[in-house]
Order: sequence, then structure tokens, then C-alpha cells
Amino acid sequence: MSEEVNFYQVIGGEQTLQRLVNRFYEIMDSEPKAVGIRAMHQADLSEANEKLFLFLSGWMGGPQLYIEKYGHPMLRARHLPFAIDESARDQWIYCMVRAMHDVGLDEKEITVEMDDTAITIRGEKKQEKEEKGKNWHL
Repeated sequence: MSEEVNFYQVIGGEQTLQRLVNRFYEIMDSEPKAVGIRAMHQADLSEANEKLFLFLSGWMGGPQLYIEKYGHPMLRARHLPFAIDESARDQWIYCMVRAMHDVGLDEKEITVEMDDTAITIRGEKKQEKEEKGKNWHL
């Protein structure tokens, strides 16, 4: 019986994921294109960095670190206080795709899933997104 390989394993596990998340927040903190989503975060990004790392670990098929520490992510509920419009979504995806490129990952394998997650957070219907034909690649 062969073991199924998940994205967490494909990228190289914990070390690569931490590099990805660190780079994501470096870009968010310095890129003028991300000023809108940067303003939604606290001045110190260390807590956001930790939580994104913990969440992505489980989301990518690795250890469910976020759930172990905080319980179910409840993404939509946790993001309701923020005005996450298309611009904010696009800024977040821009930072993540840039971070993936910078750490040597191919975003094609993950952006479809991230897109679906972004739709969930914003409360959009998948059909609305498909009608817009958004392409996340840089």
C-alpha cells in the first residue's frame, strides 16, 4: 500500500513552511502593493506569523498545530471584523505567491486551494469568482 503524499511533504515540511510564512510577512511589511492588508495587522507581526504557520501546517496536510493550540480555525468568523474586499484578497494572494516564488515553490499546486479558502473567508460564492476569471499568477 502506498502512502499518499500531501503538499506539506512536497514542499519539505516544517522548515520550508516556516520560511514561506516568514517571507510572506516580510513582503507584506515592505511591499507598497500590500499596504491595505498590512494596515489590518498589528505593528508586531509575530503573532500573525505564528498563527499562519500553525494553520497552514494542518491545511497543507501536516500536523494540525493550529487546532491543537486554538481549536477549529473558523476562518470566516475570525476574519469578520476586517473589511476583506477583493483588493485585500488580491494583496494577500500577491504576498503569498511572491513568497512562494522567493522560497522556490511552484504556486500552481496551491493557489487553487488558497483561492477557495479566500472565497470562504470573504463569504463569496465560488460561482462569482469563476465568473470573474481571476488568475493569481504573478
